[in-house]
Amino acid sequence: MKFGVVVFPGSNCDDDVVHVLEQVMQREVVKLWHKDQTLNGFDEGDCIVLPGGFSYGDYLRAGAIARFSPIMASVVDFAANGGCVWGICNGFQILCEAKLLPGVLLLNNNQQFICKNVYLKAQTNRSAITASIDLTKALKIPIAHAEGRYYADAATLESLEANDQVLFRYCDEQGNVNEAANPNGALNNIAGICNAQRNVFGMMPHPERASESILGNTDGRILFESLLSYSRSAAALSLAG
Repeated sequence: MKFGVVVFPGSNCDDDVVHVLEQVMQREVVKLWHKDQTLNGFDEGDCIVLPGGFSYGDYLRAGAIARFSPIMASVVDFAANGGCVWGICNGFQILCEAKLLPGVLLLNNNQQFICKNVYLKAQTNRSAITASIDLTKALKIPIAHAEGRYYADAATLESLEANDQVLFRYCDEQGNVNEAANPNGALNNIAGICNAQRNVFGMMPHPERASESILGNTDGRILFESLLSYSRSAAALSLAG
């Protein structure tokens, strides 16, 4: 699996993701400028990452302008053809604005920027980034956002829950999902979701900031390991077929 990391004006977590993918996970990574017209060299076995930051200064709404960057048309096509797309923080916001994921990210309920470690718990193993995660384990992963409050209308929320598309919920250190553990007021404590086809993932917490022992936390690395393990399994099944 090869990775493409899209860089928008205002992205500031692109190098963090590139470092983890290249130096920690030992994968090939290509930086993609937002004005690129194509994703040449990538196929459905690869993954495109939309990193965190403040694309276009978060003017209008977070992700609202980046959604119209030239490369996004190719990202939409890539996802439609089965390629993995992973949006982290601002990347999640962009995916929602591009309608690759349902719902929106609103201002935190305290109307302030929040930057701290939180706990979250994977809700399903039915996605590439959660396939290998212990569903009983609380993962400590940092957040850093002002517009991280996940919101969707009642019908969309019901569909997400019914289709097992909620990937992560905010929880406390013991793994309890409750209002006290919700840092931003997200509906149903939602910290991450996937699309119905299960190849587009979005999450507000930053796993790339919790992937090395030198940082005192490797809980985020589990997500990258899960994705790579899942891709190897998928490749093996393809060859066997």
